[in-house]
Amino acid sequence: MTFIHDDFLLDTEQAKALYHDYAKDMPIIDYHCHLPPDQIGENKQFKNLSEVWLAGDHYKWRAMRSNGVSEKYCTGDASDWEKFQAWAETVPNTLRNPLYHWTHLELKKPFGITDKLLSGENAREVWDQCNELLATPEFSAKGLITQANVKVICTTDDPTHDLRHHQSIAADSNFNTNVLPTWRPDKAMAAEDTKGYNTYLDRLGEVADVQISTYDDLMSALQKRHDFFHEQGCRLSDHGLETVHAEDYTDAEIKAIFAKVRGGKDLDQTELNKFYSAMLVEFARQDHEKGWVQQYHIGAIRNNNPRLFRDLGPDTGFDSIGDHNYAKPLSKFLGRLDNDDRLAKTILYNLNPRDNEMIATMIGNFQDGSAAGKMQFGSGWWFLDQLDGMKRQIEALSQLGLLSRFVGMLTDSRSFLSYSRHEYFRRLLCRILGHDMAAGTVPNDLKMVGSMIQDISFNNAKDYFPFDVPK
Repeated sequence: MTFIHDDFLLDTEQAKALYHDYAKDMPIIDYHCHLPPDQIGENKQFKNLSEVWLAGDHYKWRAMRSNGVSEKYCTGDASDWEKFQAWAETVPNTLRNPLYHWTHLELKKPFGITDKLLSGENAREVWDQCNELLATPEFSAKGLITQANVKVICTTDDPTHDLRHHQSIAADSNFNTNVLPTWRPDKAMAAEDTKGYNTYLDRLGEVADVQISTYDDLMSALQKRHDFFHEQGCRLSDHGLETVHAEDYTDAEIKAIFAKVRGGKDLDQTELNKFYSAMLVEFARQDHEKGWVQQYHIGAIRNNNPRLFRDLGPDTGFDSIGDHNYAKPLSKFLGRLDNDDRLAKTILYNLNPRDNEMIATMIGNFQDGSAAGKMQFGSGWWFLDQLDGMKRQIEALSQLGLLSRFVGMLTDSRSFLSYSRHEYFRRLLCRILGHDMAAGTVPNDLKMVGSMIQDISFNNAKDYFPFDVPK
């Protein structure tokens, strides 16, 4: 029997109807991802399955390491085939890990492989079949995006990026997907590493054509880059925070703190907390002035393994869920912005599932009637974009807010094959609401519930984000 069949996860007649008649064919707005813009701009043709599927995928690397696979076959100098073989041998051991579902969803779409469960025994057959397709125009970077019916992609971009690849993508009249930058200014507040921060400020000043000597210079440089991003179609910011900072501070304190770190002196934790707090407010002010949406990804502890961080660098699979208590500073931060009428549309993502209900209730404190779902509880993120994590997010939002106004799923991925995560989410959403219909806890009205499914799948995001969506 085919594992990923047409009714995968759909275990009621209502769920099947909701998915096939309402969710399946809706377009995708992938409003947060880490796809490399240069690969889209150059319409990269991937040379093999490892290049498109394994390169940069720290989810798979973590599983492979746990399975006893040497680093040589993850990030090392093994050949692409050897790395794929090691991954294929790992896959049967990922049962009940979301990677097992993702792997076979991605083999089904776009590769059309439904009659095999990937393993070491059939790795060569899968490798050859997929590589043959990857050599065709339909499986280039733009081809894969078009196949997935993606209308908008928002990449993740540092203020120093020149965005030339976004410009070249926008100039391609034959490509019907808007690929927009997202402002990710984390490095502009990373003053905990004095030497690295000053090196970054030098680069930022060079790109902005501003000599950054004072805090006012920093603000001027960031404003110039923010303006430039807006000109290139950017309408979202994103911030990766270990926790939320909302310390009291004065302008004089922040200017003195900046002068200290710019002078090469390390800041103590009190100074850092004040500086982080001020920068978050300034970032939010800039976004509000331009009508952007701001996103906060909260709760990851990154680069936990010092030895492998030194050897391999960041984003290689050594991050985990943090356990900070941040309800009060989050409330204070949002309240500070709201009090000054500077609270933009906001999406909050938590990484620790214990915070689901806290986030779901926190957004309700700052809904102001200016837009439906102005404050959003973001989808299950990173370690939570699996069935249980997504279900718990949906349940918390349903019970404490308005699921009907949810802007839905995103990939948060570096892979052009990850659009199956939207399918995964939609199947789960239909499963949950189909169960409710069968149980009589929501009306057994396919048209009404199906309309809600379509809104969460696409329409809400289309209405929420201030960018154009191609037809």
